[in-house]
Order: sequence, then C-alpha cells, then structure tokens
Amino acid sequence: MLTDKVRNAVKKLKPYVPGKSKEEIARSYGVDPKHIIKLGSNENPWGASPKIKDEIIKELDKLHQYPEPINPKLMEELSKFLNVGEENIIVGGDGADEVIDVIFKTFVDRGDEVVIPIPTFTQYRVSASIYDAKIVWARYDKENEFKLDVDSVLNNISNRTKVVFLCSPNNPTGNIIDNKDIEKIIKETDALVVVDHAYIEYSQRKYDWTEKAPKFDNVIVLRTFSKVFGLAGMRVGYGVANEEIINYLMRVKPIFSLTRLSQVCAITALRDRDFFEKCVKEGIKSREMLYNGLKKFKDIKVYPSEANYLLVELKTMKSREFCEELLKRGVIVRDCSSFDGLGDNYVRISIGTFEEIKRFLNILKEIIS
Repeated sequence: MLTDKVRNAVKKLKPYVPGKSKEEIARSYGVDPKHIIKLGSNENPWGASPKIKDEIIKELDKLHQYPEPINPKLMEELSKFLNVGEENIIVGGDGADEVIDVIFKTFVDRGDEVVIPIPTFTQYRVSASIYDAKIVWARYDKENEFKLDVDSVLNNISNRTKVVFLCSPNNPTGNIIDNKDIEKIIKETDALVVVDHAYIEYSQRKYDWTEKAPKFDNVIVLRTFSKVFGLAGMRVGYGVANEEIINYLMRVKPIFSLTRLSQVCAITALRDRDFFEKCVKEGIKSREMLYNGLKKFKDIKVYPSEANYLLVELKTMKSREFCEELLKRGVIVRDCSSFDGLGDNYVRISIGTFEEIKRFLNILKEIIS
C-alpha cells in the first residue's frame, strides 16, 4: 500500500485550516456572492492598487518566458520602502509561507527544537511537523489579554533550539509583543528568532523591527504583500535579515517561485504610495469602528488589536455554532477552534469596508439576541 510509504510526520500532521471563500459559501448556502461579507481571511477590503491592472496587461505577452529569479526593480523598490539594503532581502512566491519553509530547509534538522508560543499562526506548527522538528510550546497569557509570557519562551530554549517564532502583531490575538521582550529573547539565545510582521503596517512604527533585523546575526523579519497591499491572490512575501542569513536562505529557495505577474503587481503596489497610505488609514479606521461596535454586545469580549482583525471571545455560544449562524446570513468570519492554545469559543473578525461593518453589526444583533 502507498500509505505505508508516507512519512510518519505527514501521517500525524493536522492540516492547516484556511478561511472560507465567498465561492464556497455561495455554493453551500445558496447565497448571492454579491451579498456575502468576507471578514474571515484578514484581506484588504479595498483590494489592490488600481494601477496594477494596466501593468498586468503589459506583461501578458511575456508569460511564455521564465521570470527573473531576482527582479532588480522589485528589489530596488523594496529596499527604498523598507530602508534596508537589497542584500538584506529575500522574496518568496508563496507569501511569507515560502520564506518560513525555506527557513526550515536551511536551519532545522530532524529532532531539532522549535519554540512556538501559542495561540499563534498555525503554519509554524505545520512546517515544524513536516520537517520532523520537536515543537516546544510557549504561551501567550490569556489572563493578561494574551501578552507574551517571555519566561515561557526563555525557559524552553535549549542547546537544541534552532528557531523561535514571535508573531507581532500576533495572529489571531492581534496584540503586539513589547520591543524590550523581543530584544531580551534575541540577546539570550543564539537560535534564529523569526519576527513575523505580516500585519505591522496596521501598527505603530515604533514596534517595527524590519530596519533593526540586519543589525543582528540571529534575526529575520517576515513581511507580506497579502494584507495591506491587497495582493493575497498573488502570493508574494519576503524576509529581511543580515546578509549572511539571506545568502544561506537563497541557496535553498526555489529559483522561479515568483511569477512574472506577481513581480509586476508587487512593484506597482510599492510605487503607488498614495493608495498604500489610504488603505492603512482606512484599515485602522475600520478596525476601530468594528471594535467600538463589538464592545456594545455584553455576551462577547473583544480584545484590542494592532492588526486588521479582532479576536472575539463568545460567552454564550460555541464558535462553530456562531460561525454557522453567520454563514447562513452570508457573513464569513474565522472559527478559531483550530488554533493551538485556544478553546472552542473564539472567533477572529477581519476589517471590512465601512458599509460591510455596518451590515455585519446589524446581522450580529439578530444572532446575539
């Protein structure tokens, strides 16, 4: 039997559970896709730069040609945007997930330890399991609004620790890790510390470690075009680190993982700073509107957030039941029961357009009441 040949690590693996799509809900519930409100995948509700469409059309005649492995225009624009050297950047073609995978390929052997505070982004656990790493769980303190328990990280670092994952703002809780806590962890270990900044654009600049990363010999910052840039469908992510780390990562990165179209989209998005700034400003405004609206419901607890989503604790319903009631009404939010370290009464709600937030809050009144 072929199953006898499958690696044990894969057999044991719990697959990543993605957010539901509009198409899936339309098929399952008979809802008009035009009326579906998607607040489950932390996407930019205003989409991508309107300038991208014309640039894609210009590139169509070149689709039979391989893309450049390292696009000089993209590297130049990223360098200017981040204020770091081009030699400090690696770009991946499957979002930040590809960079995470490359990190494991580069640094982690079977049996090596990886420290993951939970609840957090599930892909860290999935990748660690695929590469037969030993996962050592640290924690975010539920009783203290999910503040990182720094001691739980430091006390679990050993001489076999290869990577420590720190998601800031954390997914799904939305909170930032204090700068002093990140620095303490970096200085007290020689393991690679991965600071995942997928949502940092929605936070205050003082929490951004991107420019600092190249100054350390054991830090890499992860970033993405999937969120505020509105390019989730193009799958472009990147990492920032010192030149030595980048050189090792580039030895194992797939050569042509970044497509011609994804390169063009990323370059154009970086050049359209006005649209970028508008999306950041409107996204934060949408988050505050959503937070203030949710605070009015006594049967839920909403946690503060520095990202483009909010974590909500349900007091009288299970997350599965709550999400099902919303799906019947054409609203998609994220059931968080699949996140390690959370129970079955948490959901994550992404920002939407202002009209979508108003409609969602009205629908929520029907369900909560």
